[in-house]
Amino acid sequence: MSTGHDGGASGPASNEGERLQKVLAAAGVASRRVSEQYIVEGRVRVNGRVVTELGSRVHPEHDRVEVDGVAVQLDTAKRYYMLNKPRGVVSSMRDEQGRPDLRRYTDELEDRVYNVGRLDQDTSGLLLLTNDGELAHVLAHPSFGVEKTYIAKVRGRVAPQTLQRLKQGIELEDGPIAIDRGRILQSQGGSQGRSQGQPQARGETGSTMVELTLHSGRNRIVRRMMAEVGHPVIELVRRQFGPLHLGTLQSGRLRELTKVELGQLLTLSRAADGGRKRKD
Repeated sequence: MSTGHDGGASGPASNEGERLQKVLAAAGVASRRVSEQYIVEGRVRVNGRVVTELGSRVHPEHDRVEVDGVAVQLDTAKRYYMLNKPRGVVSSMRDEQGRPDLRRYTDELEDRVYNVGRLDQDTSGLLLLTNDGELAHVLAHPSFGVEKTYIAKVRGRVAPQTLQRLKQGIELEDGPIAIDRGRILQSQGGSQGRSQGQPQARGETGSTMVELTLHSGRNRIVRRMMAEVGHPVIELVRRQFGPLHLGTLQSGRLRELTKVELGQLLTLSRAADGGRKRKD
């Protein structure tokens, strides 16, 4: 980053980069005048350093900028979308078996994007699509588990003790696993007399809606956890992915992330990337 002052006349960006306030305005942070005010007030950081000089220049390709501690994407060619994936759709851009895939939602976009992570064919809900390979790589890295929240409809009446058991951790064939948080949303029908951890009795009716939050990205992890404690999943929806919430987005609909959502996601991924590199 260069902190040299403007020489007056403006023109094409030199090797010294572009003026910080111009880059902030182009990124949609605020107007150029308001961006200048942010800089003077010490609210802008470049590569971790507070910058207060209006003549400061940055390279949008590799400099990292934050405003009020929230990351800003300077590359305006990057795109970020939230999809409410319906059941029956495969989390792939091209399914070799000819099943419905994500192209039906992305073919109309000007930019080619890819999904970050996957949802099972029978699982619906929030899926992030982007052409930001760096962010996708960080969020998919095994050392960094994005917090995810699911709503699951499961067979039988789930007891509070069962959720406590899931919080304490259970053993699956690929190792131990635990949820971060869980709560019972609704129970319908069935017997309430089953003891902790006892599998659902043959012929028992009823179901329970539970909300589960966990970091693991293991394959079919929620379904396997609930089956292990005797409550097979009937329906499963992912409502939250990191700072992103599905909200009222209808099934099968796609929308771009808001500036606030994008800032939160970039801040999370950059913090995770920094932690991962320190471990590496």
